[in-house]
Parts: sequence; C-alpha cells; structure tokens
Amino acid sequence: MLKSEFVAVSDKNAELKKQVRELTERLRLAEQGKDQAQKQFLALGKQEKAGPFGTVKGLRINPTVVPDDSVNPRLAKILEKVAVKREIIVALANSNVKEMLEVWFTNIKRVGISNYLVVALDEEISKFCESNQVPFYKRDPDDGIDTIGKQGGNHAVSGLKFRILREFLQLGYSVLLSDVDIVYLQNPFDHLYRDSDVESMSDGHNNMTAYGYNDVFDEPAMGWARYAHTMRIWVYNSGFFYIRPTIPSIELLDRVATRLSKENAWDQAVFNEELFYPSHPGYDGLHAARRTMDIYLFMNSKILFKTVRNDANLSKLKPVIIHVNYHPDKLPRMKAIVEYYVNGKQDALKPFPDGSDW
Repeated sequence: MLKSEFVAVSDKNAELKKQVRELTERLRLAEQGKDQAQKQFLALGKQEKAGPFGTVKGLRINPTVVPDDSVNPRLAKILEKVAVKREIIVALANSNVKEMLEVWFTNIKRVGISNYLVVALDEEISKFCESNQVPFYKRDPDDGIDTIGKQGGNHAVSGLKFRILREFLQLGYSVLLSDVDIVYLQNPFDHLYRDSDVESMSDGHNNMTAYGYNDVFDEPAMGWARYAHTMRIWVYNSGFFYIRPTIPSIELLDRVATRLSKENAWDQAVFNEELFYPSHPGYDGLHAARRTMDIYLFMNSKILFKTVRNDANLSKLKPVIIHVNYHPDKLPRMKAIVEYYVNGKQDALKPFPDGSDW
C-alpha cells in the first residue's frame, strides 16, 4: 500500500472512530434521559468550540414552550385580553383575605398596572372583584382545590398556586405570582431581568443573607481540619416570584405540587428545596435557572421595619413592592406603608415594633 493511500485510510478510520464516539455519546445521553440541558443543546444544533479564556458563558435563558390554548380555552381568552406582552400578575384569594386584597388591587390600579388577574377561590371574591372592576378568573369546579380554596388559611391557599399556575405557563404566559399581603409602589415589570426560569424575592435581610455567603462551621475536635466551609442563602419567598413558561419552570411546579399532595409540608420550604438541592444518589435535581431580586426594590417587611425605616438614606428609596411577610398584623402594616410611601406621612411606621408581639 502506498504511503498516501495509508494516510488517507488512517484519516478515514479516525473520522469513523470520531463519528462512532459521537453517536455513542448521543445514545448514552438519550438513554440517560436526565440531562435536560444537554438534550436541549443537541436538539438546537451543532456543538460549539470553547472561546478564549474569560469569554465563555453558558446558556442561561431556556426557550419557552409552544403555547397550547387547548389546555384551557376559557382562561386563554381572558389572558389574551388582560396580559401585556404575554406577562401577567396573578394572585389567589378567598374571602378570608378580602380586606388585604382590596389594599392590594387599589395600589396596583394607582400605579397604573393593567395586566393583573385574581384567581377567585370562592363566590364572594368573584362578586367582590366584579363590583370593583378587577379582572378575575373563577376556575371550573375541582373538589380537591375547591375545599382548600374556600376554607383554607394563608399557607394552605398558598400551596394551591403551584397546581393552578401550570395552566398559565402551558398557555405560554410569564406569571408574576403575588400574595395579597403586598403593597405595589411601582410597576414591577419595569424592574425584571427575564434571564432565568424563576426570578424571586428573598427572605434575606441584607446582601449576605439574600445573595449568599460562605458560612464556616467550627468543629474543634477535628484539629487541623476544624473549619468546614458551607454555602448559605436565605430562602426565596414563594409569595412573590416571576416564572417564565419553560420546561424547567413547569417541572418545578409539578415537583412542588406532587410533594405537597403527599407530604405535610410548607410550600415555601418545598419550593426552595426543589430549586436548590443538587442531584445526588437517589435524587435528580431540577435544572432551572434562578435569579434573586434586588432586596431594596422587592422588599420584605423585615428589611423595612428593622433596617430601612431607621436609616436616613435607605428611607429615601422608593421600593417597587413591599411584602408584609415577616409580620402577622399584615393589614394595619399594609395601610401604614401606603400612608408612608404614598401619602407622605413620615410617622406612619413608628407605632409598629421591628418584629411581632406574638
């Protein structure tokens, strides 16, 4: 065999081996069926070479699902009228939170937000919304949801949202899920990044707790290795988050709803566990991109009452929303927040303690 022929055959053989390796890898990934990011990558097109050092960035924004109006034609028609740029604020409410709901939608209207919707969980709320020209949606009868929706307290109703929101995402809409113990001071859609599957407000009370920090655990008995480094972050608040209509987002809703149907668990704890726990033996983690909202724009009530109102500079800031999540006396604090930020009453927040009196 001539040298040139040998080289050609060798090159051809190397190319065939390369193709076999690629096909084997694709088959392995297809059979594995767990790595959503890689499956998405293979489906989107050819693989890319890595760029120069410091220039490469992974995919952050998952593609949205194809809207499927057949899932709920009635809801699809409502959203077509109410949503703006396929985005909408959604709140669940029953008659137990009627007074807070009124403060909620009054300030939404005042800010000039039109793309919001109340999921009415009982007839009283439906009539209340209708009489106040508030867009609402009454679900079709469902015994499993209706019993909790009509009689449930704050946490029980909160857990329903993960089942109800699925249809909104299937219809192709991004949802800003909102509890009703929230005062709107600006339009939140002007302050979102939209680069993640889930963009959530934090229960953290400063930059460290909200955005994450290295927490060192000390075990003196270990001697030289006494210090163990851990990563900590305060939980996301499941009462205010923006969720895009992507496969990971819908998987998140399914995971949380499934666990809540089987476990006696708090929805916020389950929401965070599914978002943050990594894959490990016996558990496949969720491949969802997440972003923490700015804690001084999307503010929780601990930050407001413990820090902001006592700081001359921070008190000049105007938040986008304030969520009265840290305090049980929600309604009076909501009204005081309106007095302070909307009506300019400088002493409106003074009667309230930093925490609660139990």
